[in-house]
Amino acid sequence: MLENVVQLKCCVKHDPWGKKGKDSLAGHLWAQTPGSTGIVDSETYSEMWMGTYPSVPARLLSTGETLENYLKRKPELVGGSIKERFRTSLPFLPKILSFDKALPLQIHPDKRLAEQLNLTHPDQFADPNHKPEIAVALSNFELFAGFKPLTDIEWLMQIKPLDQFVPAHATFDDELLRKICKILLQLPPETVAETITQLLTLPEAHFGKQRYIPGLLDRLRKQYSESDNGTLVAVLLMNYITLGPGEAVCVPTDSIHAYLRGDILECMARSDNILATGFCPRPTRNNVEIFARALSFKPHNPEEAILGRKKTDKGELGRTDEYAPPFSEFNVLATILGAGEEEKHRPIEGPSIVVVTKGNGEMAVAGKKKFDLHEGAVFYVGGNVPVEFSTQRGMAVYRPYAE
Repeated sequence: MLENVVQLKCCVKHDPWGKKGKDSLAGHLWAQTPGSTGIVDSETYSEMWMGTYPSVPARLLSTGETLENYLKRKPELVGGSIKERFRTSLPFLPKILSFDKALPLQIHPDKRLAEQLNLTHPDQFADPNHKPEIAVALSNFELFAGFKPLTDIEWLMQIKPLDQFVPAHATFDDELLRKICKILLQLPPETVAETITQLLTLPEAHFGKQRYIPGLLDRLRKQYSESDNGTLVAVLLMNYITLGPGEAVCVPTDSIHAYLRGDILECMARSDNILATGFCPRPTRNNVEIFARALSFKPHNPEEAILGRKKTDKGELGRTDEYAPPFSEFNVLATILGAGEEEKHRPIEGPSIVVVTKGNGEMAVAGKKKFDLHEGAVFYVGGNVPVEFSTQRGMAVYRPYAE
């Protein structure tokens, strides 16, 4: 057995916003692992986790041992530089998400705030780490990410009945935007419902280039309620973005976001901290004061949110793209192969996770051991191991890594 390459058995979550049954890519991929129970059509399948986070840990398929414990026993499979830099065996957490209604309107606190919240509310904020993330679309993907340009928001907030929520005689800058966001999040339920109702009486043309607003307001109020504050914040203040498969967004620490519909590969720094103030039950919402104070203003237009991809020399045959976010915990490789194609990955110094999202094929490790690959197959690959991928019919492989 090659100790530096092991197949994993992952767990799946059942959040109410997840897609149901066979419509869920997360559920479908999870169900392909040997020993997994079948898909239940009436059940939601929201997230398949593929890392070492203790609440939803990946395990070795062969023994059932958690990947976290395995790497603690064999730290040489991680590499000293990773352990020294991040003080953990796997500094990133990959997931497959499937959803057909909005996830909670949220931000991920930066390290300073995460440390404070972990100290004061450890039951709710389980770790002291930040959680910047990227999301790669595996199907058509709709989301809200970051704030619209200030000029677009300023123009929109002059429309009745929205003008009442703008403080008088104030310069329209990011600090005013912070105040408006806070005002909308603290509106009484009846005011939220009344505002949405009034906006829906206006024709689309009344919203100028933001004519999508009435349709989204109606869609979100049906998903949650007419009195959810998140609907006003997301639709009025935030960038509404649609992506196709292979396109990606980057969500920095403290950046406001809410994913709306799609199937994605999500990868983040190893944390599970969120501050949520909308699209979730009121008793579970976090403190609006803390949320508003923590808000950053990046991105501030749709283009800033997009994370590009480029060819990488880690793929020797030129069939691998790389997503490289502006933080150090991880990058993600994407190898998309057509029928009869192959790719070779140069050795990566640090740990990585290999997941097959489409098709089937084979993975050869160090030119010796070969593993069958199929949809839903997940492997941990230790540092400094060359791997080769091949397929007869086509295959899509994603590989988050750190080094």
